Amino acid sequence: MARSIAIVEDEPIIRANYVEALNRFGYETRGYGSRGEASIAFSMRLPELVIIDIGLGDEPEGGFDLCRELRAKSATLPIIFLTARDSDFDVISGLRLGADDYLSKDTSLHQLAARIAALFRRIESLKAPAASETVIEHGPLKLESERMRVLWNGIEIPLTVTEFWMVHTLVRFPGHVKNRDQLMREAELVVDDATITSHIKRIRKKFVALAPDFDAIETVHGVGYRWTP
Repeated sequence: MARSIAIVEDEPIIRANYVEALNRFGYETRGYGSRGEASIAFSMRLPELVIIDIGLGDEPEGGFDLCRELRAKSATLPIIFLTARDSDFDVISGLRLGADDYLSKDTSLHQLAARIAALFRRIESLKAPAASETVIEHGPLKLESERMRVLWNGIEIPLTVTEFWMVHTLVRFPGHVKNRDQLMREAELVVDDATITSHIKRIRKKFVALAPDFDAIETVHGVGYRWTP
């Protein structure tokens, strides 16, 4: 049976485009134009994944409020923020509220589909027995591949899917420098250098919040980044 996806987007043309595209990818997709309309529908039945625009109609942060509502209903429901705003503040706010990923509106449909598929894979692997898990460990770091989880001294770092794949790329070959192209390929993302830099900055911030002396991700100027165990 097709998995159900909801997209909450106040621009009718953009909403219709996403609904049509995701249906073509084989999902059963419904679009909602406002937070209120989506809330009513979700109170009757939760979809299996939700894509939310941050600004909804006359509510500049309506998407954040909807995300809070959804997280209260389900801790594991995959939530992706889709937005024209890509300031660090918005991203951090969205992720703090429990979104799984954050994509700007110029992200291609194939990248969006790759993200959706990755989140569904994560949900499946969370149901599977932990014995089948591929685990990478370096000192205080533990990375669970299928579950897309990263732990530091046993505490989970709340990474998005995109951030997880970047850390995964660095950690698999510690000491090797990974350039931006390699990081993008792993994360199934096509972005500019500045966006890769801001992803790395956010990843560091999340580790530092838990371990103030964290310095395992090293910038190799003009080349890329490496994980120094």
